[in-house]
Amino acid sequence: MSSCEEGEVQTSCRQTNSFLSPPTFYVSGHGAWQAFLAYEACIRLCLRAWATGCMEAPEFLNDECAVLRNAFGLQKVLLQPEEELLMTGPISSSMEETTAPRHKKTVEKIKVEVHRVKIKRVVPSKCNFPCAGPILEHFKSLRKHFSNMRSSLSAGWAAMKTVHVVSNAPHHSTYSQRGAAYMQAGAQYVRQLSGIIKAGVNTLCNSKPSETTQETFSCLLQLKSLIEEEASLMQPGSSVWMQPGSGDNHMFFPESQGDVLIVEVQDCKGNAYGRSWIKISSITDDPNDKIRWWPIYNEKHECVGKVQLSITNINTSGEMRSTKCGPVGETLAYDLVLEAAMRMQCFQSRNLRLHGPWKWLLAEFASYYGVSDSYTKLRYLSCIMDVATPTKDCFDLLYELLVPIIKARDENTLNRQEKRMLVDSEDQLEHLLAMAFENYKSLEESSPSGLADMFGPATGIAAPALAPAVQVYTLLHDILSPDAQATLRNYIQMAARKRCKRHMAETDEFLTSNNDGFLMDSLTTSTAYLKMKALCMHIRDEVHTDIAIHNKHILPSCIDLPNITAGVYNLELCNRLRAFLVACPPSSPSTPVIELLIATADFQRDLASWNICPIKGGVDSKELFHLYIVLWIQDKRLYLLDFCKLEKVRLIETQTMTQHSTSPFVEEMYERIKDTLNEYEAIINRWPEYSIDLENAITTVERAVMRALEKQYSEVLTPLKAGIIPKKFGLQYMQKLARRNSVCLYSVPSHLGLFLNTIKRILDALHPKVEIQLRSWASCVLTPVAGDKKLVFGEQLNGITVMLRTKYKTFLQAIVERLADNTHVQRTTKLKRILQDTKEAGGENEIRERMQLLNSQLIETICQLHYMFDSRIFVAICRGFWDRMGQDVLYFLENRKENRSWYKGSCFALGILDDTFASQMQRLQGNALQEKDLDPPRSIMEARSMLCRETPHGADSSNYYYL
Repeated sequence: MSSCEEGEVQTSCRQTNSFLSPPTFYVSGHGAWQAFLAYEACIRLCLRAWATGCMEAPEFLNDECAVLRNAFGLQKVLLQPEEELLMTGPISSSMEETTAPRHKKTVEKIKVEVHRVKIKRVVPSKCNFPCAGPILEHFKSLRKHFSNMRSSLSAGWAAMKTVHVVSNAPHHSTYSQRGAAYMQAGAQYVRQLSGIIKAGVNTLCNSKPSETTQETFSCLLQLKSLIEEEASLMQPGSSVWMQPGSGDNHMFFPESQGDVLIVEVQDCKGNAYGRSWIKISSITDDPNDKIRWWPIYNEKHECVGKVQLSITNINTSGEMRSTKCGPVGETLAYDLVLEAAMRMQCFQSRNLRLHGPWKWLLAEFASYYGVSDSYTKLRYLSCIMDVATPTKDCFDLLYELLVPIIKARDENTLNRQEKRMLVDSEDQLEHLLAMAFENYKSLEESSPSGLADMFGPATGIAAPALAPAVQVYTLLHDILSPDAQATLRNYIQMAARKRCKRHMAETDEFLTSNNDGFLMDSLTTSTAYLKMKALCMHIRDEVHTDIAIHNKHILPSCIDLPNITAGVYNLELCNRLRAFLVACPPSSPSTPVIELLIATADFQRDLASWNICPIKGGVDSKELFHLYIVLWIQDKRLYLLDFCKLEKVRLIETQTMTQHSTSPFVEEMYERIKDTLNEYEAIINRWPEYSIDLENAITTVERAVMRALEKQYSEVLTPLKAGIIPKKFGLQYMQKLARRNSVCLYSVPSHLGLFLNTIKRILDALHPKVEIQLRSWASCVLTPVAGDKKLVFGEQLNGITVMLRTKYKTFLQAIVERLADNTHVQRTTKLKRILQDTKEAGGENEIRERMQLLNSQLIETICQLHYMFDSRIFVAICRGFWDRMGQDVLYFLENRKENRSWYKGSCFALGILDDTFASQMQRLQGNALQEKDLDPPRSIMEARSMLCRETPHGADSSNYYYL
């Protein structure tokens, strides 16, 4: 028997625990016969090799071939020396009953014929046959006639019996005559009834009732394996149509025991009644059951009928295996030798390679007995696949075996048995490759299963088994074909999904807990956000590892590993982030929330820097957090505005005075504004456009702070506001003139100093810090507003600066006016009256004497101002007061331009004013004064110019004291 004979059987060498140590197994029956022939073939082979001087053969021939006898389990089958029997004892019955290794059940081909089809019908409620009415009426009349006849016959028969009993049969002849008459009538009735029934049946048969016949059905028969194969090749599926009862049959060739025969029953119009699914394994399990009924199910899995099939399993190898003492094929003998070798060398997932004398014996056996090289490699391949794990040594060995096999397949030199063996092995190879690629980051050489026992983060190193796995895959598939590329991409995407699922398991609890109505505390929330941040980092490391693997050029060039996996990671991470933010919404930009935001932004930035193609629905950190950021800013604005309520302002004002002699409320509010800016620093640094929203919120709060401050100090500000000269002459101006005639002097309250100090600090220090920080984030950010206008960043901040300067200048002027009004209350301190009264005086001493009270009032006022106000405010008010007194002199001279008799006194008055203000300011401020602080103000310079009839020279310092 040649090695390519189609009737050979495939044997299996499945991995069992017994492979860990080489046991001795016992055989009997035809298993012993096959093992014995293989054993004998090996002996002849070794004897021949030993004769030629081979060094490996003696190992098998030593000690009366003990190694071979032990390997094939023939110790208890062959005759043994008496010494050995005495040592081991008699053979137990259990040993004799031990059988040879089981072989795989195989199905080579089946012959199928459709006999009958029965479909469940609904029984009609009424008879619809055209001849049914007359027949039923005839049956009714006949039944009535029969009933009457039966009654008369019964009565007559009873009478006859009575007469016969009483008379003791004296009238026997009469009884016989009557009985014969009744019998003749009964026979006539039966003949009539039979004729009527026969006529009715013929009528019914000739009426062609509406009953579905077998010719109205057709059956579509297919193998599931062929459907899947043709679908994967994008070709239309082939099928076989059969008519029930036609006697036609078809031969099918199932791929394996798991294949399925599909029978679809249709009517003449092509409507499908249902399908019957017949497993090939059920045919081989009961080979004697040739003709069977199989149920038919519709789409709702309801049984709608049944089909009768005749299925014959044609398998020539079964006959060969059933022969106990017949010839043994070379391939079957080779299988036994291979199995013996594997057992003796402890073949297992970590010891796949055969070596030493057994490797030599297998090679010599195949060469000597004509077993093809393809068969030996395929058989070895099938044994490996039974114990294969996704490790480097396994894939390397598989690649070595597959190279010549695939070459033989392409050259069409494989026989049918070898093709079938290759198909079976390819299914297992696909499963092994799928396992390898779907876990390419979890491959572990030291693990018994080839996969890491514990899940860990990406290491950035490609597994050693990945490269040979790719070699095996490209050997089995045309990597240039779209289908092969799509399959490999699907494996890789599945691997990414698995990794995502394992990484995200740490955050599953936070999504489910919130859905159950569980409210997390601050600590749990912080932990949740930290775990989400860690998830972002882990996913980033996964993509970075894929880039490292891709750069090693392990995968085919058509497989862009980073982009394939990043698409999955990006989408899955975005979905998880979105669901997490809904389940645990961030209430404020706290530290854990900002860290998560930064992690998502960095993940998005890293993908872009790594040239990963963006995908729809991927991580967009700004889109994820946009609504929350806007809400945070609005909530912060409302939170700060809430502190500007009058009752809270007063509560804060009761605190200890600040070191700058300013309002504690303002200091605290700007401290909160500073903290707010620090909270949003990470956000604005990444998305400067939010600086405009933040600017609007901050400036709104600053305006509210200013309004609250004015309300708090309204008592001291009201006299100042009333004293400001209106632009139009009205009631307020008249009131002001009336106040000038009163004897009550205006005393600067201490709270006014606190108020002005606060405004000056806001203007010089607090607000500029806010403005500088905001401008450092975004200097030229535009955002559309109502209409076609555009709001430039910084306009709101500039508006706050203008507002503060205006208020500061206004209140400063009001204070100066009130102080100037104090000099007009008394005649002796009114400078204009003093100058007017000194018209004829010619000496400076007289002017100084007349101005003594005014000078004392000025010195007292200056000292009071120094006590209440900040240094720069004190200088500004003094210079304003100085300028205001100079205006009185200037107005006096302008009204008397034609009379120069008052010029001399005015010149002395200006000198006294300069000495008073300059000396007092220098005395009180000392070195804190600047050089320009002692320069005469504008009105003084103009008055001197008028006295000297010269145009004033030098810089215009008209607004200096307001700064």
